Amino acid sequence: MWRPGFAFVERQTAVLHGRRRAFCIYSVHHRGTPERPGLVLGLAPGGSVRGAAYRVAEADWPEVYAYLKEREQPTETYVERQIQVRLADGHTVPTLAFLSDTDHPQWAGALSMEQQARLIAGSSGLSGRNIDYLRDLVADLRKDGITDRGMERLLARVEELEA
Repeated sequence: MWRPGFAFVERQTAVLHGRRRAFCIYSVHHRGTPERPGLVLGLAPGGSVRGAAYRVAEADWPEVYAYLKEREQPTETYVERQIQVRLADGHTVPTLAFLSDTDHPQWAGALSMEQQARLIAGSSGLSGRNIDYLRDLVADLRKDGITDRGMERLLARVEELEA
């Protein structure tokens, strides 16, 4: 959400029903290593989630799609799907999403907040420290007027562990 990394025409807050934001994927590439996995977000089954939807110019789509595949699928932990999201303006639109693959070996499932905090604290990968990923998430959610108390508590606990 906070670092799309591609050109877009429009960004809107969106709601996805049937999935929730969760630290449910062991990261052995971007935010951890095989020896010291971190955790990254996935769209896990259940609930609903507020996030962002991006509209991309048709001419830019092939390049954007290739970029997303490379960035989001280094270890193929997600399942690519066309899904419907409800935009802030009330419209429902189809969109591409990368959903958590619950059958993948990197699927962490439902971890307690303490388990998540201990995995995130101190882990780092090719894209940087895992705590920075969590901080970026919380900051971006706040910028969009979203208070995710669970993520706020998780950040506070990870900061305690790293202190």
